[in-house]
Amino acid sequence: MPAKSPANPSAVAEQLAALGARIRAHRKDLRVSATALAEAAGMSRVSMHRIEQGEPSVTMGAYLNVLAALGMTFSATVVGDEPSKNAADDKAGWLPARIRLADYPALKQLAWQVQGTDELTPREALGIYERNWRHVDEAALLPRERNLIDALRLAFSGSATPGAGDV
Repeated sequence: MPAKSPANPSAVAEQLAALGARIRAHRKDLRVSATALAEAAGMSRVSMHRIEQGEPSVTMGAYLNVLAALGMTFSATVVGDEPSKNAADDKAGWLPARIRLADYPALKQLAWQVQGTDELTPREALGIYERNWRHVDEAALLPRERNLIDALRLAFSGSATPGAGDV
């Protein structure tokens, strides 16, 4: 029987849920089954599921074992040292695990045919940008959307500089 979860503020619960979602998305991007990842991290599939759900009763060591098995790292920042939201949005070189359509106006417009989801994987987003680039008004792109496109290109094609006709 799992340990009883301590009482957590909603911000902590949201952070754990986001970490679990990021772990799950990365596992799926790597096409690794939950069972295989659980074995690699030295735990049961049930514990793996609880981590992906962001349950606070799972030990920190178990979370870190999963991150290590996926080739991910964990870092912590002091609350006062965190950059402002706008500075984080404009940070170049980052790549989110899931891309919210509502955060990127050009992508949302290009993905009009995507039904039933508000988020895309990075690979799906890059595919939509590549297939529909001729419809993008580059001058109207927000800096954070330009940074996202550059990060997607860098992550999946190895180049941050677009060629003729590329995204």
